[in-house]
Amino acid sequence: MKLDVTTLDGGKAGSIELNEAIFGLEPRIDLIHRCVRWQLAKRQAGTHKTLGRSDVSRTTKKMYRQKGTGNARHGAASAPQFRGGGKAFGPVVRDHAHDLPKRVRQLALRHALSAKAKDGAIVVLESATVSEPKTKALKERFGKLGLTNALIVDGAAVDGNFGLAARNIPNVDVLPVQGINVYDILRRDKLVLTKAAVDALEARFK
Repeated sequence: MKLDVTTLDGGKAGSIELNEAIFGLEPRIDLIHRCVRWQLAKRQAGTHKTLGRSDVSRTTKKMYRQKGTGNARHGAASAPQFRGGGKAFGPVVRDHAHDLPKRVRQLALRHALSAKAKDGAIVVLESATVSEPKTKALKERFGKLGLTNALIVDGAAVDGNFGLAARNIPNVDVLPVQGINVYDILRRDKLVLTKAAVDALEARFK
């Protein structure tokens, strides 16, 4: 698969051949879905908690005698049916993460990249560097390239000035190639890869 390489100013900078084993697969929705669920579950906080019967501070004295009152048999006032008692079966602090094999995660990333390529939503930049960290100037450049909702993936490190200029632009995310992931790829309309990012991805999946 051959794509044109563009500059930040909208000029042409040749073309690049994308690896079919990474960008030319027929996307499998089931793999992508499994990986997105894994990512979202892993980042879920799970800090919700209510006070259970053992957590509330109430007397444990028997409320009234066992027999002869005509009422139900009750012990401590911390039982859930009483006002001020503990919550029955309430949420507890827990980890929502579940396991997903590394090979499945790697394959899902390749299928996500292939899905973007199939939709024609991949843009290859020669480089993502600017001389000054000016958000307004970078936003104008993005406007010329039609990048209003995009994930930009650079090489091993993001240019400092570019990262500062882009971080205040809505609907634009910037990541180094090590941070590329399925969820961030799918949540943006365009995937912008620098030549360094393409080389790093091909080396990663070689």
